[in-house]
Amino acid sequence: MTTELVSSVACFGGKQLKLRHHSEALGCDMVFSVYLPPQAESRSVPLIWWLSGLTCTDDNFVQKAGAQRYAAEAGVAIVCPDTSPRGEDVPDDPEAAWDFGLGAGFYVNATQAPWAANYHMYDYIVEELPDVLATSDLPLQSERSSIMGHSMGGHGALTIALKNPDKYQAVSAFAPICAPMQCPWGAKALGNYLGPDRDQWRNYDACELIAQAPERLPILVDQGQADNFLVEQLKPELLEQACAAANHPLTMHVRKGYDHSYFFIASFIEEHILHHAKALSSTALDE
Repeated sequence: MTTELVSSVACFGGKQLKLRHHSEALGCDMVFSVYLPPQAESRSVPLIWWLSGLTCTDDNFVQKAGAQRYAAEAGVAIVCPDTSPRGEDVPDDPEAAWDFGLGAGFYVNATQAPWAANYHMYDYIVEELPDVLATSDLPLQSERSSIMGHSMGGHGALTIALKNPDKYQAVSAFAPICAPMQCPWGAKALGNYLGPDRDQWRNYDACELIAQAPERLPILVDQGQADNFLVEQLKPELLEQACAAANHPLTMHVRKGYDHSYFFIASFIEEHILHHAKALSSTALDE
């Protein structure tokens, strides 16, 4: 699988890369970003997947989160995919709304026309892009990975990790959409991508998946108390209830005064990087 280097920028002793490739899963060309810490000059390194939220591309986290400093200190790479397929032939929300279609793939495999032709973000994140990285010349230890995300991407990180605990050593999220079956963003996305059968939606709802999770991979969540989407869209209390009922380990930090923005993410990203680095390797912080 061929990748094209779009750009390479020095950053905290490492390199911030942007790459392009053709995705068979999505039926279009895709761009993604990879931060390589300075340790990657001499050896391969473990990686953290970051999944971004609604309207974002791979650039938002790279440019706003300030994560590279901590990734460099920990000796871990960060991979940032885009949030949906892109291109002139890729269908968008017919009403041009920002919460569905382009920039809003919700990390599911769509089954309904016209979305089913392109919107296979679950397969792209879980199968195709990891294969692209594994067959590239990037110094990455693809078998040592973890996953985190924000908002829609927090939903993606939680559901993907819960369904594939063998693939990830840790999972965390900032302000995740915890119960998409019970909020407007989720109902719109799952209804359009998957159709009216709500039983199909359960495959992409963290609160539903926790009850049947094959392993108890600990979950770390940060949620801003001043988040304007908290009550209607995010519903962290439902995640807490689901974890308590299933005895699933959850650490939930509710941050007073913080909102939904990247100012919130940048304030606590160090804790998440350290959480993942510790899980990926007990020696990662010392190397």
